[in-house]
Amino acid sequence: MARGVTPLTNTQVKQAKPKDKQYKLSDGSGLQLRIKPSGAKSWLFDYVKPVTKKRSSMGFGTYPEVTLADARKKRAQARELLAQDIDPKEFKEDQLREKQLAASNTLKSVAIDWLAIKKTKIAETTARSLWRNFENHVFPKIGHRPIDKLLAPEVISVLKPLAAKGSLETTSKVIGHINEVMRHAVNTGLLHHNSLAGIRSAFETPKVTHMPSLKPEELPELMKAINYASIKLTTRCLIEWQLHTMVRPREAAEAKWCEIDLENKLWNIPAERMKMKIAHTIPLTPQALSILEVIKAVSGNREHIFPSDRQPTKPSNAETANKALQRMGFKGRLVAHGMRSIASTTLNEQGFDGDVIESALAHQDQNEARKAYNRAQYLERRKILMTWWSGRIEEAATGKLKTLKNNKHLKAV
Repeated sequence: MARGVTPLTNTQVKQAKPKDKQYKLSDGSGLQLRIKPSGAKSWLFDYVKPVTKKRSSMGFGTYPEVTLADARKKRAQARELLAQDIDPKEFKEDQLREKQLAASNTLKSVAIDWLAIKKTKIAETTARSLWRNFENHVFPKIGHRPIDKLLAPEVISVLKPLAAKGSLETTSKVIGHINEVMRHAVNTGLLHHNSLAGIRSAFETPKVTHMPSLKPEELPELMKAINYASIKLTTRCLIEWQLHTMVRPREAAEAKWCEIDLENKLWNIPAERMKMKIAHTIPLTPQALSILEVIKAVSGNREHIFPSDRQPTKPSNAETANKALQRMGFKGRLVAHGMRSIASTTLNEQGFDGDVIESALAHQDQNEARKAYNRAQYLERRKILMTWWSGRIEEAATGKLKTLKNNKHLKAV
């Protein structure tokens, strides 16, 4: 207490009457009760700033909401901060800003920021799918929650109904993406730690299901079905193009004429059209070039090599090949993406270098140095691989398929 100042009593505070002008009653040590002409009473704390040594004051709230005892506690806390050379008013404002920032950083708002970066690394359809899962299964219940308030039991309870329906794979994906959002929040300084890191253990692990694909020895059956199928020329060419080039369904369906380098016999797919957002170059074999010659009569004057039948200015749908394969009788046995597996299995059984096969399939190497080497050095080796694979497809189509022998010497290819 400052010398000569008599502390206030509850009665004095309660009975303090308004005057024509505002006045103050002191409780000592900087604490003041301010009484306005209107009769409103509020607490003030007068102090000297620790750095600038300038006089300042801060409000402790209004009376009677803040009692004399409450005000004295606030004064004690402020004086403790001053003893540590911390400005109590600035400290209070910083805390308020942190709370406001935390309240504005909801799970949904942070997820939006995370997705903006995530979208640069994944396919557009994948981004739409994961966001749809958030909107359907996460945001309705906890999208509004401040991300620093989320705890494992709350999120687990939100995802339990989804898992209970048997959608274990979707549940697993959602958990993975929620954790990516949380790690993004940690990395950007919004959180100190990820409180949801272990929630996957609260759910049953989904069984791994591989996409249906034919065995290498069933390739002739596929080629015969394609040859005799009652399908449009564009669809037939699209299926064969995907089979020869070993690309993903969407990459094939959305192929553009401007991506074809006929002089060097290459197909250059830009990064934005690739699943991993890394440009991919594919050597074109004589058989692949023949497909282009056939389809040129249909789409040579258009942007896309395989245009949509109903909207020729747009590419074929990524599901076109799948639907055609189902009509050919391969439902449950083969999907369009599974044609990549036929190629991969066949080439591995034949003894080609596994790294070259992975490069041909545009599977990304996690080793950055080796990845750069692969892109620069594997193209010539892939030309040999692609030529052999196209020849194998042609043999299957003509019924001259020979029994495979594991050629160990091809490990160098």
